[in-house]
Amino acid sequence: MSPPQSAAPGDDVPADIVEIERALTRVAHMLTRHRRHDRTVAAAGVPVDRAAVPLLRLLADTGEPMRPGELAARLGVEAPHVSRLVQRLEKAGYVERVPDAHDRRAQRVRLRAEGRDAVECIRAVGRRWMHEALGSWSEGERRLLAELVNRMVDDFLAHSAERDHHAPGP
Repeated sequence: MSPPQSAAPGDDVPADIVEIERALTRVAHMLTRHRRHDRTVAAAGVPVDRAAVPLLRLLADTGEPMRPGELAARLGVEAPHVSRLVQRLEKAGYVERVPDAHDRRAQRVRLRAEGRDAVECIRAVGRRWMHEALGSWSEGERRLLAELVNRMVDDFLAHSAERDHHAPGP
């Protein structure tokens, strides 16, 4: 591992924050590479494209049908992108559109059993890969990492929500 790098000249960000950002960027890049995705879905036996996996995971995690606009907002993408993904996933049998119980004009997207199975297969492959990669780590080290990463994500979400709350409106 390279030594911590200092922030840009004139930047008051501590070197440890710079190093955390660098490490997270490396992990994100590694986990979202096209080749990694191809190996994962091949091992999982799930023919789903890379862009669709976050949508399937979100639906699995929420456990409830969601409006396409809400999916787009939660995924940080434009609504037409979600519409195209939903169409592809519908054709593949992973999701279905259902009427919104509170607004007959609207529809929600629901994960079908096939979609839940696909997500679990993809997650199982990812977990096996991670278990192998962290094979030399003790259970205590892995537990500490999980605790700190979850704390970091919670803090990121809280900070993002606060910033969104204080951001000027359209």
